[in-house]
Amino acid sequence: MAQGTVQVTHTGTSRWRRRTGEYASLAAALEAAGDGDVLTVAPGTYRENLVVQRTVTLRGPEGSPGSVRIAPVDGVPLTVRASAVVQDLLVEGQDAAAPALLVEEGTPELTDIRIVTRSAAGIEVRGGARPTVRRCTVDNPAGVGIAVLDGGGGVFEDCEVVAAGQSGIAVRGAAHPRLERCRVHHASGAGLSATGEHSALEAVGCEVYEVRGSGVQVTARATAHLTDCVVHRTTADGVTLDTDAVLTLADCRIHDIPENAVDLRSRSVLTMTRSTVRQFGRNGLSVWDPGTRVDANQCEIHDSTGDYPAVWVSDGATVVLDSCRVHDVPDALFVLDRGSRADVVDSDLWQVRNTAVSVSDGATAQLDDCRIRDAATGAWFRDHGSGGTLSGCTIDGAQTGVIVTKGADPTVERCTVDSPAEAGFYVSAGGRGSFHGCRVTGSGGYGFHVIDGCRTTLRKCRTERCARGGYEFADAGGDQASGSGPIVEDCTSDESAGVRPPAAQTAVETTSHSTGLLGAIPGQRTTEQEPFVTAQTPGQPEQPARSSKAVLGELDALVGLDSVKREVRALTDMIEVGRRRQQAGLKAASVRRHLVFTGSPGTGKTTVARLYGEILASLGVLEKGHLVEVSRVDLVGEHIGSTAIRTQEAFDKARGGVLFIDEAYALSPEDSGRDFGREAIDTLVKLMEDHREAVVVIVAGYTAEMERFLRVNPGVASRFSRTITFSDYLPEELLRIVEQQAEEHEYRLASGAGEALLKYFTAIPKGPAFGNGRTARQTFEAMVERHAGRVAQFTEPSTDDLTLLYAEDLPELP
Repeated sequence: MAQGTVQVTHTGTSRWRRRTGEYASLAAALEAAGDGDVLTVAPGTYRENLVVQRTVTLRGPEGSPGSVRIAPVDGVPLTVRASAVVQDLLVEGQDAAAPALLVEEGTPELTDIRIVTRSAAGIEVRGGARPTVRRCTVDNPAGVGIAVLDGGGGVFEDCEVVAAGQSGIAVRGAAHPRLERCRVHHASGAGLSATGEHSALEAVGCEVYEVRGSGVQVTARATAHLTDCVVHRTTADGVTLDTDAVLTLADCRIHDIPENAVDLRSRSVLTMTRSTVRQFGRNGLSVWDPGTRVDANQCEIHDSTGDYPAVWVSDGATVVLDSCRVHDVPDALFVLDRGSRADVVDSDLWQVRNTAVSVSDGATAQLDDCRIRDAATGAWFRDHGSGGTLSGCTIDGAQTGVIVTKGADPTVERCTVDSPAEAGFYVSAGGRGSFHGCRVTGSGGYGFHVIDGCRTTLRKCRTERCARGGYEFADAGGDQASGSGPIVEDCTSDESAGVRPPAAQTAVETTSHSTGLLGAIPGQRTTEQEPFVTAQTPGQPEQPARSSKAVLGELDALVGLDSVKREVRALTDMIEVGRRRQQAGLKAASVRRHLVFTGSPGTGKTTVARLYGEILASLGVLEKGHLVEVSRVDLVGEHIGSTAIRTQEAFDKARGGVLFIDEAYALSPEDSGRDFGREAIDTLVKLMEDHREAVVVIVAGYTAEMERFLRVNPGVASRFSRTITFSDYLPEELLRIVEQQAEEHEYRLASGAGEALLKYFTAIPKGPAFGNGRTARQTFEAMVERHAGRVAQFTEPSTDDLTLLYAEDLPELP
């Protein structure tokens, strides 16, 4: 396109100037024009760097948008330093160090300008400039879409950033623009970004979507106010606040976010009014750190697409939910850590797959006049120092209304639990709590179920139509302090027998409990009270830790397992080299240490898991390297809520070592229905995420079943680095195991016994009862037993008689 001419029309009354004129270049026309003149640019391409310094009108021809192309080879194509009017231009820039359109002074009006560029910024406003920018589009895949800097401001109306290599709209240096009905999409950084003290961004009726960073990012003491805005389809968080940022959201919608819908940290403050958060992959609200606060009024958070709590409050943060609705989520509200607090008033929590309100690690929650329905657990106060108040709340259709465990001490006043599938209120494992004027109706279990001699106070409570009874007090054992137990005053029930108060203020034992690895119903345990599986016995000197080379030597000495040994050595090498790279100040590749072991029973999975933990400890990856082995029976409880407690306890026992879950597929049976195994899986996945450096988890089982388990539980599958398959032992390898057993126990195989064993292991049925290495050891034990029966008849047996095992000592084939 050839360069055209520029017509200048003088609008003044001076007789000493020409009223019109045509110029061959824009620069000449701008030089000749005076304030108030109109420069009409003919269609064409202008390779000029323009500077508008007078209050003129610079425009393309009417009816031909984009026909005037400003496209110099470098530098800033168009600079505006006056209150001019610029419209109907196409601006193209090629300088990565300069903006395509720079506004430095005045209050210009920029209308219908299209910017297609690969510049540092599509539009840059700085200094005292206050432009009004209308219906402009920016396509800048190399830099920022619109940058407002260093005290700049202005109003942007109906503008669109169609592509940006960095942030769509960036505000910093005490700038303060206003956006109205703008759209930002396909940005590689944040959609809207404001940073720095005194920087402020106001947006009304705007939309941010399809960005590869956060939708809205406010940091470093900046402020922003969004009204009637939509943020959706981001790659990172929907809204991010960090370091004393302040944001107000009014009538906004945030949805289709793969990460946190809103994430706040470091003393940031968010005020939300009549806003909606939905379809988020992690937390709807993620609130961290002392001084960080969210005040939400008349807001709705719903339809989570992930397995995380809708509202997460931790590390001393505060959240206030007033007249809000949270529903169709895995968990509604989790409050963790001392100093963290949640205040929930006149709000509704429903359709919660797990726990509506969880309070742990010394946090506090206060719920007033709230309604919880259709949740697995209404409220769970988990551990020592955790507490708060539930006042005037109703819990309807939960599995269990309120759970109090491990020293937590909430106050529950005038609350009603209606139609729980299990207990209305359940207290165990050293939980406390005060329940005043509470009511349970239509329970499928007990109304109040207090076990373990918990020091709980019940006053003026009432139960009606509870299937197993209104009140149950059970002492789990003799480890409770004398004089402990619930205090019951003025409580009533519709049962004819009334309330059976505990005698002598100690709960009456009415149920027995197994004493397996974790117990049928968890009591208050700590790793100090119960030693780890591999701990030394009292008085025994602590064994020095072996080097990784020594442990790998023991692994190599195991019979067979060649592919397993290669896999473990490869993992060990990666970890060792990563450690050395870190010591050298280099980046180390991230190695996921959690493993899946597949194969038949007796193929050495537990042995290799033990050695793997010891190797990681020798490399400094794990603190202790001990092995804690559990299965479904150790993790899954019969009572709602007890499964999560058992899983947490198993994880705590394994802290610093390896948690080995045998037959892990049993946690997710094909006909699971209301099975509590899913609760164990969900708890385990969260613990693996929250304490990824503290414990290595190995899940094991039959190959086909484990493949199904990983398919139906993608949240579990994503936590594991690799699957190691343990093949069945060959007959020659089973023979070698018997030879090792004989050598260890000072026996020898007589001539012909080895060949007989090889034929025996070849012929033995390889059905479900076949145990691989276990079968080899059982065969050796059977031979020793038959040998003993034979040699016991000798009057004076020789050394050979006492040590030699013959083919005739072999047992019959099963």
